[in-house]
Formats: sequence, structure tokens, C-alpha cells
Amino acid sequence: MNISFNNLSPLASLVFGILILVFPKLVNYLIAAYLIITGLLGLGLLNS
Repeated sequence: MNISFNNLSPLASLVFGILILVFPKLVNYLIAAYLIITGLLGLGLLNS
């Protein structure tokens, strides 16, 4: 399976959703990490 920007978002959402259910206090860190990674991918600073 190739990881590209098209299937990264749903995959990240699924993983983060499971982690939020297990560790509710991690919500802020997970959202921040997701936004940073998505922003870097959107700007083309990370090769996908």
C-alpha cells in the first residue's frame, strides 16, 4: 500500500480517533501533530 496525501488523511483520522478513545488527555497533542503534518504536506515541505 502506497501512502500518499490522498489516503493519509483518512488513515490519520482513524488512528487518532482510536488513540483519543484510549487516551483522552492526548487530544490536544494529537490535533496539533495532525495539523502540523497536514500543513507541511500541503506546503510541499514533506515529500509524500
